[in-house]
Amino acid sequence: RVQLVESGGGSVQVGGSLRLSCAASENTDGNYCMGWFRQAPGKEREGVAVYDSDGTTTYTNAVKGRFTISRDGAENILYLQMNSLKPEDTAMYYCALDRASAGLCHWLVAPQVVLDLEVWGQGTLVTVST
Repeated sequence: RVQLVESGGGSVQVGGSLRLSCAASENTDGNYCMGWFRQAPGKEREGVAVYDSDGTTTYTNAVKGRFTISRDGAENILYLQMNSLKPEDTAMYYCALDRASAGLCHWLVAPQVVLDLEVWGQGTLVTVST
């Protein structure tokens, strides 16, 4: 079973940038969704950005134009470049993979969607301060 390990979180000031990385323990063959999700204190986990195995990317409205999701296939790493960070971006960020959602990855960033995904990483904390 593939394992996911996130890194790159930290504390930054408003307007700063961070790049999160998610390393998969093995090659992710076939059709799948991989994505970044976040959970702020007292809130439900939500989809931030997802990458479909066909190369399609989808973002939640709150991060469009500021965050970019990408994948290095050779290294089996999923990235999330986060620019122009805001205090409301403060959360634990998780990487996840789900094969059952392949082709429908965009649904994973919809509001109030149930995120019952196949594999989750342990999370990396992002704190944005004023």
